[in-house]
Amino acid sequence: MTPAEQSRHAAEICALAPVVPVLVLDNAAIAADLARALVAGGLPALEVTLRTPAALDAIRAMSEVSGGIVGAGTLLTPADVKAAKEAGARFGVSPGATERLIDACAEHDLPLLPGAATASEVMTLLERGYVVQKFFPAEAIGGAKALASLASPLPQVRFCPTGGIGLRTAPDYLRLSNVLCVGGSWVAPKDLVRARDWVAIEALAREAAALER
Repeated sequence: MTPAEQSRHAAEICALAPVVPVLVLDNAAIAADLARALVAGGLPALEVTLRTPAALDAIRAMSEVSGGIVGAGTLLTPADVKAAKEAGARFGVSPGATERLIDACAEHDLPLLPGAATASEVMTLLERGYVVQKFFPAEAIGGAKALASLASPLPQVRFCPTGGIGLRTAPDYLRLSNVLCVGGSWVAPKDLVRARDWVAIEALAREAAALER
């Protein structure tokens, strides 16, 4: 799968809803219930970060949930890519990008949303064919104003900004011409996940899914 093909798939996934939940899970046993709540609330694309031992099992469980499209976040190495694809991930997300990571995604046919934080990084990925990228860590590197400044010199690139974004700031990004969607963890806060309050999480998902873009 070429970078151009990966970007086409990434764009399709980003178009599903204005928000992609970014999930850090310690307990794979609740993963399917969490996915069902988020999908029912209108957020079908789910990013499970590979930051915990339970992440791959969580991806396996979520991949069985009807209506959901599960991806693996925090991809760092070719081994991460292989393991994520084998677990059922349908897309990948990385905080940055390396040649080895890009090659691994091509080898395993895993659409990648590669991370970029500067104009030079965006240009480097664009040269490889990535016209859909992750802007990370969004809030820490200037937020919506910084991302808006990239629209004029790099109009062909669209972004999913992630990092520190919440319900209050998400609209600032979603109104930008170069933003497809945002990534955020606020739709599945740890206290509600721990309490298994799927009704409350579904309500948060519905609120996020209703954001205009």
